[in-house]
Amino acid sequence: MKRKHVDIFTDGACSGNPGPGGYGVILKYGAHIKELSGGEAETTNNRMELTAAIKGLSLLKESCDVTLYTDSQYLVNAVEKGWAAGWKARGWVKSDKKPALNSDLWQQILSLLEQHDVRFVWIKGHAGHPENERCDALATAAAADAAKG
Repeated sequence: MKRKHVDIFTDGACSGNPGPGGYGVILKYGAHIKELSGGEAETTNNRMELTAAIKGLSLLKESCDVTLYTDSQYLVNAVEKGWAAGWKARGWVKSDKKPALNSDLWQQILSLLEQHDVRFVWIKGHAGHPENERCDALATAAAADAAKG
C-alpha cells in the first residue's frame, strides 16, 4: 500500500535567546492544510525549531512519507550528518566531550524519524518563501503571547 505524502513546513522564533519563544507549523496533505503554533515563556530559538518539527511529525496518525521544510540548519545538519544519532549513541555527549544540548527534544525527533520516511529540505529564512513566512508569523505571534505570560 502506498503511503501518504505530507509536506510539513516549520519555523521557530525567540525574542532574546533565551527568552520568550514560539513555533509555527503548516501541514499539507493534498487539499488539506493545517496550521498550529505554540510558545514557551523561557526557551531558545533552537528549542523552538526542534519543537516545531516534533509537533508537525507528531500529528501524523500513520507512517507517512514526509518532506519537512525548515530554515534551521541546526535541525537539518544534526539529522542528515548523523550528529544527533552520534550524540545519542554516546549518551548525549558531543564528539568534543561536551553535553549535547536539547537531548530531550532530539530523543523525540529520532523516535519520530523511525516512524516516518522524512526528507529534510533547508530553505533560506525571510526570503519570501510563502509557507516559511507564514510559519514565521505564527511563531512570532506565539512568542509574543508567551512573553505576556
